[in-house]
Amino acid sequence: MTTPKTFADNVLEFNNWLANTSLELFDNYSMINPFNGKNKNQIKDITNAFYKKYYNDFNKRYLILGSSPARKGTATTGIPFEDASHLYKETGIMIDAFYINKSSSNFLYDVMEQYGGCEKFYKDFFMSFVCPLGIINVNSKGNEVNSNYYENKKLKDALYPFIVESLKKQIALGIDTSICYCIGSGENFKFLTKINDEYKFFDKIISLEHPRFIMQYNSKDKEKYLNKYVTVLNNKKMIQKKEK
Repeated sequence: MTTPKTFADNVLEFNNWLANTSLELFDNYSMINPFNGKNKNQIKDITNAFYKKYYNDFNKRYLILGSSPARKGTATTGIPFEDASHLYKETGIMIDAFYINKSSSNFLYDVMEQYGGCEKFYKDFFMSFVCPLGIINVNSKGNEVNSNYYENKKLKDALYPFIVESLKKQIALGIDTSICYCIGSGENFKFLTKINDEYKFFDKIISLEHPRFIMQYNSKDKEKYLNKYVTVLNNKKMIQKKEK
């Protein structure tokens, strides 16, 4: 008899698929793939420890999607919205090159805390990205800078098949598709809505302001946005009932 796969097993298989994904872009654009990069062994240890700690069950979860990983954030750690310092606390494994703590990750940790703690939050939600691999662009000064998949039409078109395929695979992890939460109320939400209109992945998409936008430009209103996140995430059952 085949042993049923846990949510953690499915996520780790998805990461293996990403590890074997090679995307050649154009001009000065390129992808960052933490699952087959120089720290791939550390990433494997971290992701195994993290997902088996919080996702070693058969529960369905709601998907929370950012746009694409930051080069010194998820594109380094391999776990969405978890930076190196938080992961060291979670798993005891340190990624020496990027032992930093990001404001976006801090904000989301505050959300988790108010929601009821990491264990409760991760039992209900799986965080990921519309484009699950990071994108960098080498600027005129020769420096690598973060890019988003929606930066220009040519980039969006080049990544469109990969994005659609990765969304299909992420839904297959064990996602409740009645509601999807989109981090970013601008281009990320517009693009995800467009894809959803075509493929009908989710019954409803709810947008939330990006933590970077909150912390960098509206930090004085942090509590307001924090309460909004927690209220929206707690109201998932009520939203489902209203839609029926």
